[in-house]
Amino acid sequence: MTNDSFAVRAYTLLIDAASSLQSVFLLAVRLYWGWQFMQTGWGKLHRISQVIEFFASLHIPAPAANAWFVALLECVGGILLALGVGSRLLSLLFVGDMLVAYLTADRAALMSLFSDPGKIIAADPFSFLFASLVILIFGPGKIAVDTWLASRFNYANRLRSELNRTLA
Repeated sequence: MTNDSFAVRAYTLLIDAASSLQSVFLLAVRLYWGWQFMQTGWGKLHRISQVIEFFASLHIPAPAANAWFVALLECVGGILLALGVGSRLLSLLFVGDMLVAYLTADRAALMSLFSDPGKIIAADPFSFLFASLVILIFGPGKIAVDTWLASRFNYANRLRSELNRTLA
C-alpha cells in the first residue's frame, strides 16, 4: 500500500465520519437556537409594552405591529425551528429579524464589519444570525419534521410542481 492510497483512504474515512454527523449537528443547532429564539420571544411577549417603546425609540415603523410580529415570530418560530417545521422559511425570517436588529439597535457594530470585526461578532444578534444562516443554507437535516413530511408526502416535489404551474 502506497502513501497516496493510505492518504486517500484516510481522507475518505474522515469525510464519511464528518458527513455522518451532519444531521446530528443540524439537530443540535435547531434545538439550541430554537430554544434561544423561543425564550427571547417569550420575554418580549411578557413585556410587550416595553418592546413597543424600544422599537419606537429606534424609529422602527409601526412599532406595535412589529413588536408583536417579532415576539410571536421568535416565540412560536423558535419552537417550530426546534422541531424542524418550516425550518428554511423560519430561518429566512430570523435572518431578516437579526439584520433589522443590527441596522437599528447595533448599527455601530454592523458598520465596524471591516474596521473592527470583533464588534460585529460580540453584538447580540450575531450568534442568532449565524445559526439562522446555517439552517437556511444547509436545511434542517434528516432529523426534522420537514424531512419526514417531505419523504412521507413527497411534499417538495408537489410544491415545486405547483410553483411551476403557477409561474407558467
